[in-house]
Amino acid sequence: MSKMQDEDPWHMEMKSHRPQPKPRLTTEDKLLLLGVARDSVKAAVTGKTYIPIEPLSPNLTSMAGAFVTLKKNGMLRGCIGMIEARYPLYKVVSEMAEKAAMCDPRFESVQKDELEDMDLEISVLSPLRRIKSVEEVEIGRHGLVVEKGFYRGLLLPQVATENNWTREEFLEYTCTKAGLGREAYKNPDAHLYVFSAEVFGEKELGIFSEDGFAKGR
Repeated sequence: MSKMQDEDPWHMEMKSHRPQPKPRLTTEDKLLLLGVARDSVKAAVTGKTYIPIEPLSPNLTSMAGAFVTLKKNGMLRGCIGMIEARYPLYKVVSEMAEKAAMCDPRFESVQKDELEDMDLEISVLSPLRRIKSVEEVEIGRHGLVVEKGFYRGLLLPQVATENNWTREEFLEYTCTKAGLGREAYKNPDAHLYVFSAEVFGEKELGIFSEDGFAKGR
């Protein structure tokens, strides 16, 4: 697989692209994607090359953005994604899983002995939608992007619910993530975007195995 353009944990290019509908994933689709993600992580950690076999499902070959989140014993261990729908979903998941394990600048690279304690989660994203009022932000439904000048920050929808944030706190923390002041979203020059995500993980679907492999692969 050819490498995609490097992405940082909240990378987004605000170029004009034809909106792509978010795939409606079946349980089989989700299981396959989680298998691809874990196998990609394991290959990266052990210094091997992993090339995912192209799946038959059109949901997985459709263009979509996605984030892959790694948690170790319930704590964040890495999270990197691509928000633009520029590549087939299964390829995005494979590469973002590898980058989450090896390239998240907030963490050291994942080590082999951590694999059995790792839980993977995938968020498949809808296109961004610019909003005019903060009242449009719905906690539990929307992820959030704040952009002002060269500063950009993104938080996934589940971050707000996991932390029991109010709408105001969600906006403030997204501004902080962008490297801006907590109330920068109130600035007329700030652009706000929302998106939704289909979120699923290994624990939820019961496919994690103790040896660090995805079951059935």
